[in-house]
Amino acid sequence: MTDFYLMLGVSAAAAAGLWAWRQWHPVSFWYGVGFPMRAALVYLTWHHVASGCKLTRNRRRFRLTFDAVPVMGLASRSAATMVQQKRRMRRVDVERAPRLGLLRPTRLGWRMRLRLHDGQVPADYEKAAEGIAHAWRVHSVRVVDVRPGFVTLWATMRDPLTEVTLSPAPAELLKVRPGKLENGADWVMDFRTVPHWLNAGATQSGKSNLANAIIRDLAPQPVALVGFDLKGGVEFTPYTPRLSALATNRKESVDLLSDLVGEVENRMALCRAHGARNVWTLPEHLRPVPVVVLVDEVAELFLMADKSEKEEVSRTATALLRVAQLGRAFAVYLIVCGQRIGSDLGPGVTALRAQLSGRVCHRVNDPETANMTLGDLDPAALDAARAIPAETPGVCVVAGQDGAWHRARSVYVPEHEAEQAARGHAHLTPDWETLICSVPVLFPAA
Repeated sequence: MTDFYLMLGVSAAAAAGLWAWRQWHPVSFWYGVGFPMRAALVYLTWHHVASGCKLTRNRRRFRLTFDAVPVMGLASRSAATMVQQKRRMRRVDVERAPRLGLLRPTRLGWRMRLRLHDGQVPADYEKAAEGIAHAWRVHSVRVVDVRPGFVTLWATMRDPLTEVTLSPAPAELLKVRPGKLENGADWVMDFRTVPHWLNAGATQSGKSNLANAIIRDLAPQPVALVGFDLKGGVEFTPYTPRLSALATNRKESVDLLSDLVGEVENRMALCRAHGARNVWTLPEHLRPVPVVVLVDEVAELFLMADKSEKEEVSRTATALLRVAQLGRAFAVYLIVCGQRIGSDLGPGVTALRAQLSGRVCHRVNDPETANMTLGDLDPAALDAARAIPAETPGVCVVAGQDGAWHRARSVYVPEHEAEQAARGHAHLTPDWETLICSVPVLFPAA
């Protein structure tokens, strides 16, 4: 009995220690205990999981077999007999699962590379991803890398977008970190790599919060911010101290876009005069200030109340499209936001969409907006966007600089925090009239 109680006490102490380890340092617990157990489960069950998901293939192999399995039966109604046959080598069909590579742990799960069977394509694994996730009892499984003959699956134990926090990081020019990706990495928007972005989302989906995060991160940087807010200026007026220019109606928008087109042409002439392909190859003392243009509710720029506004809308669409087409090389970048983005707004919207290579799709009210935002990407991205629940504001599908799409979530940025950043860095705001002149403008000292 003494030995029994001793073993019971040791077991209880070990269980309590493991529980405390998991509670107080879950990362090391995952790498030390959780992942090895999961890896053993994956390797032991992979053949059954692949067979259930129809990823196996039959191969012809030599096996030692029987012509007939020995059975005990009745040769007649009155006597029992044993039927025996000799063993022999023959080629038979053998079910083979895809070859599973080495599992590599991540903070949220693991990655593994698979060798495709002959005739298989990555789409087969994308279709089977949900079944694999249920078989392994994980949050999700996704195809994250495709190479000739191989795919890489990424399994996530839990949803990393339930709570999003950001750790401080050094600021870099024209880079913002609005939130987290589903793989646990920081969501980085680099305007020099992806110059123009489309941000679609319904009311209360997190679209405005993303704009707040972008303004907060750009405010301390040496850039000029320009706003278009045709909802009477209610969205961007609090950020006026940090905005070099703000348009709040159609007429002001036409004039401001004309100024932007003129500034792009001036920068074009400056680069041509110095033999530079873009402003980043100019000498630093000649390099103009980068301009980031934020457009809130783009549909207001294209809607017409009557035919008298047709010419004004046409001029607006043409100017905005020219900025999108020419702005990248001359450090003029666009962030276009909207609740409703559809082909019914006119051909100008479709042409503008083609120039916005960065895509962010929050929860939307109609499928056409999701199609306009993500329709030319992987169909799985479209399905993921349509599945965003209303109770998770800020969750979105992002397609950016790495050529793939990700689920992401922007960190919550209260309006007063973005307003405080705008007021605190108001001294960095370039004067608009000085900015659009032909003489290069040096950024004011902090």
